[in-house]
Formats: sequence, structure tokens, C-alpha cells
Amino acid sequence: MKPRYKELYEKEIGPALDKKYGYKNLHQRPRLDKIVINMGVGEATQDRKHMNNAVKDLELIAGQKPVVNKARKSNASFKIREGQAIGTKVTLRGDRMYEFLDRLVTIAMPRIRDFRGIKGKSFDGRGNYAMGIEEHIVFPEIDYDKVDKIRGMDVIICTTTANDEEAKELLRGFKLPFKN
Repeated sequence: MKPRYKELYEKEIGPALDKKYGYKNLHQRPRLDKIVINMGVGEATQDRKHMNNAVKDLELIAGQKPVVNKARKSNASFKIREGQAIGTKVTLRGDRMYEFLDRLVTIAMPRIRDFRGIKGKSFDGRGNYAMGIEEHIVFPEIDYDKVDKIRGMDVIICTTTANDEEAKELLRGFKLPFKN
């Protein structure tokens, strides 16, 4: 069965973008390329248990196994050695990407405390949008009682368009709640 947001894109968002921007070819139409979820785990320098817990939590949120990021250089001020695990990330594509975006918009964002929408200026100039989530416990897959520490995470939504205006219009179609 197709994810709900994939059907929404094919039936409503895509044709609306064709109409607004005058695309004549299906491949000109902007679409989601991937979603990258990143979680920095600075406490892992003192105790490896923190990294294992972060990997388990991110795996529950994303639905696939994350990759552990290692430090490229040693840094004495941060007490980091080269090759030490300092974060974890996962790249979602295809159906998993649409499923995650659906859960992010419909379930997780309404659970964020004092939420008034996301910034509309967090685009990078090439049609990609980045946002931070301060508490990973807003996702329903995470059992609050089993969490050792509340961590933040970055969510980067990559699109195939080259400019921010079209990317913002695409994300508005997916009902991302931008501030006015």
C-alpha cells in the first residue's frame, strides 16, 4: 500500500505545482529527494551507553538502522579523540521518507511544547530545508519511561528543486506549518 503523503503528492501537490509554475514535463516538477535525521551525542565521549541508547531511539523513530558518525579529528577542548563515536544519522528515501514526513507533521509537531510553527527562512538557497527538534520524545515510538536522556535532533528535507521558493511551496503542500 502506498504511503498517504506519496498519494497526496501524486494527486494534489504535483499537479498544483505544474499549474503554478508551468511545468510541461513530469521530471521538471520538484519532489522530495531524501530526509536526513541527525542526532549529536556529545555524552558518548564519557560513556558508550549513551551512544547505544541514541542509536536505538533513532532506529525506532526512523524505522531503519542508523549509521554512527565518528570524529574526523581529535579536539582536546571537547575531549574528543579521532575515530571516537560522536553522533548518529539516518537517511530516508522512498516510502519510508513519506511515512516519516507524515508522522512528523501530523503526530510529532503538534506534541512539541509551545509550538507556533516552523521558520520559513531555514532554507539553504538550493531548495533544502533544515529544522531542529529539541526533544526526541515527541515521537510516539519513544517510550518516555525508558529514555535515559532527552536528546535533540536535526531533520533535513532535501528536494530536487534548485530554489527556495518552489521548495517552500512543495513543503506547504505537505502541510508543514510555516510561521507567517
